[in-house]
Amino acid sequence: MNDTTICAVGNVATQPMYRDLAAGPSARFRLAVTSRYWDREKNAWTDGHTNFFTVWANRQLATNVAASLSVGDPVVVQGRLKVRTEVREGQPNWSSADIDAVAIGHDLARGTSAFRRANKAETAASPPRPEPNWETPTGDSAADSAVDSAAHSVSSGQQRAEPLVVT
Repeated sequence: MNDTTICAVGNVATQPMYRDLAAGPSARFRLAVTSRYWDREKNAWTDGHTNFFTVWANRQLATNVAASLSVGDPVVVQGRLKVRTEVREGQPNWSSADIDAVAIGHDLARGTSAFRRANKAETAASPPRPEPNWETPTGDSAADSAVDSAAHSVSSGQQRAEPLVVT
């Protein structure tokens, strides 16, 4: 597809607006992106023009945006740029630059952030499984005996024709 993918670094300008829709959660906020340049005459950094984008997030990203972002937060947004223009009768033309976000995160060049993994809805049919022990085999299953025999054949100098796959 011929979408224009951009990465914008700026500040959250409006409080994220979260909505539960029939198609799933959706959130939007305005992003202010100000260019800065070195002014040789003033011998200092100077703010340039500020561009404003409406950032749209969907599904789990929308839920996480609503829980994580607030006005003034420095963020990095990656997504598809959509520029819309409307002609309104009796009024000047109206244009909007929107970003359909794929990823949004705090700008760690300007501060710190504490990451918390999002809770997934767990079903009652699948109880939590313990973390597998990848270091040592338990010795009871056929897969473990296959691993043991493969390790023995490698240590005794025999070569295998195919790689061993344990599922």
